[in-house]
Amino acid sequence: MSLTKSSNPAFTDKIFAKASYGTYQDVMTVSGTVNKIAMMLLLVVASASYTWGMYFESGQTAGLSAAIMPWMIGGGIAGFVLALVTIFKPVWSPFTAPIYAVCEGLFLGGLSASFNAIYPGIVMQAVGLTFAILFMMLFLYKSGMIKVTKKFRTGIIAATGGICIFYVATWILGMFGMNMGFAFGNSLLSIGISLFVVAIASLNLVLDFDFIEKGAQKGAPKYMEWYGAFGIMVTLIWLYLEILRLLSKISSRN
Repeated sequence: MSLTKSSNPAFTDKIFAKASYGTYQDVMTVSGTVNKIAMMLLLVVASASYTWGMYFESGQTAGLSAAIMPWMIGGGIAGFVLALVTIFKPVWSPFTAPIYAVCEGLFLGGLSASFNAIYPGIVMQAVGLTFAILFMMLFLYKSGMIKVTKKFRTGIIAATGGICIFYVATWILGMFGMNMGFAFGNSLLSIGISLFVVAIASLNLVLDFDFIEKGAQKGAPKYMEWYGAFGIMVTLIWLYLEILRLLSKISSRN
């Protein structure tokens, strides 16, 4: 089966090619995938509330709390491992995707609490903007205002790849003592870079919507609903983190 490509590593032709199409009584549906997305969001919020509460109970007023570091580190590492397992074994996604959501929630809850301690209210703003962008992108896609053409897809994939290379390069250069303030500080250039990354992350959602819709049209097996939800969550978490970074840069200038 040939599906359109996505820059999301969870949505590649090779991944969807591992599933058999049109041979199942229970097949993937868009509504079923939406339900799985809602379940995963609830799991993220539930686990995030745990480390969020633990952070403020520790009495920390700024920075990361030692009390939640094991949970954050454990959740982040476990989430990364589960993401790889899910990508390589999509058939396991009904089990790995929900656990991935819980692990990412533990990481995000602690990280969000540390940001909110420094910039009160920033997390609610980031959450609100993330969901606003999600629904806006869905509307633009379903209304046909944004069409997933070959040029559009190629451009977003290239931009996403460029962002990954940029982040890796700045991380490596930073390890050698080079000042990366232009990328991670609060200068207008840094804010502009973050705005660009947020825009690309947002447009990735459109590619994800298109990929899920085409998978459902082709009769992907039922377990791919969980896999599709997992792919959307990967993009949403990336988008939320980039928005949180952007808002923190803006807030630090005030």
